[in-house]
Amino acid sequence: MEGIKNHQSSIVNRKLVVLGAGESGVGTAILGKQKGYKVFVSDKGIIAEKYKKVLLSNDILFEEGNHTEAKIMTADLVMKSPGIPDKAAMIKQLKSHGIPVISEIEFASKFTDGLIVGITGSNGKTTTTMLVNHILKKANLNVGMGGNIGESFAQQVAESKFDIHVLELSSFQLDGIVEFAPHIAIITNITPDHLDRYDYMFENYIHSKFRIAENQTENDFLIYDADDEVITKWLQNNKTKACLLPFSIEKELEQGVFLKKDNIIIKYKTEDTLMNISTLALKGKHNLKNAMGASMATSLLKVRKDTIRESLEDFEGAEHRLEFVLKVNGVQYINDSKATNVNATFYALDSVKKPTVWIVGGVDKGNDYLDLMPFVREKVKAIICLGLDNQKIIQTFGNVVDLIIETAGAEEAVKVAHKIAEKGDTVLLSPACASFDLFENYEDRGNKFKEAVRRL
Repeated sequence: MEGIKNHQSSIVNRKLVVLGAGESGVGTAILGKQKGYKVFVSDKGIIAEKYKKVLLSNDILFEEGNHTEAKIMTADLVMKSPGIPDKAAMIKQLKSHGIPVISEIEFASKFTDGLIVGITGSNGKTTTTMLVNHILKKANLNVGMGGNIGESFAQQVAESKFDIHVLELSSFQLDGIVEFAPHIAIITNITPDHLDRYDYMFENYIHSKFRIAENQTENDFLIYDADDEVITKWLQNNKTKACLLPFSIEKELEQGVFLKKDNIIIKYKTEDTLMNISTLALKGKHNLKNAMGASMATSLLKVRKDTIRESLEDFEGAEHRLEFVLKVNGVQYINDSKATNVNATFYALDSVKKPTVWIVGGVDKGNDYLDLMPFVREKVKAIICLGLDNQKIIQTFGNVVDLIIETAGAEEAVKVAHKIAEKGDTVLLSPACASFDLFENYEDRGNKFKEAVRRL
């Protein structure tokens, strides 16, 4: 990987090929050109108009609709978008020729002196990222939020001089790092997800998440959920140099964040009572944990406890995550489209207290739905499938739920739910699956659900 380590020293006329012209690809192209690379962008699909405009206005060469091998194989360095798997033929070919293939996160981190807070996990990483950003902004710090959320990290590095970057990091982004090391890393939790990208081996996915800490030093921090058995087991069996700061809602800790009589306690060098959990803006155990991770990270950055507390009291949650849409005829409609795996849906069903019409389904990523069985037995009166292949859902819950209906779109699903639900019920869109069979992405799925609800 010598090509990466020295890629800053003699950049001029070195060729950077960017595979994929989405948010991360176009951001990398802008930063690459600014730093003196000869940049070529290649997208197998059709490039969205807004990204094409950016590439044209920056005089960046690009192609769409195919990958021209002759142009790509002359690269000195390749940045691939997170959506392209390592198993793709082009990626294998590049690697066999010794051409370094990295992620946007790796590339952009070389060009910033800003301190990095990196946040990963199967669930909760978006909310935790937004919480950290919200707290730091309230403390009047010069902060940018990016990665898997918001604007491209690379474009921020090119166009802004942030003192702190708060990055939401997916396992796919972490797969493409070599030297990337956040000063503060948070792992919210690890549950089976994206197993289709990891040879259906959970340990491969776990390893991928822990890459966030692999280059950290003794001067860095790893904040994690001490109640998560997968995380604690990994830490028992593997070494990391970072200072470990756990959080827990089940036990008191020697150092980290924990509960004492419903108060959040932060203990690192000193012990401070932060706040009573009753005043948190976001409800639910999972959000309590997100708040703990965010408060530990921001207290390490010397934010005053009062500012952290006020921020956690006035924070508004992420769109498409347990988002209360409307009450129609006494029925509450909730948009949890961001729940793209079983664990996220577990939190959603746990938090709903009323009889529930559950809208579920999409592209299954190797899901095991049995974890949801206790909630389904207790709360779910009907299941509405929202996917092209619903066999697994029907097989799992067919004997438990009297009514299972298949639909082929958000509008149909909402109309069916409206007919079934009675006053006092909840209609919950929490798909536990990816959205790519019927929708562009989970945002598109959530927006179409909300539009359909508003039309009732």
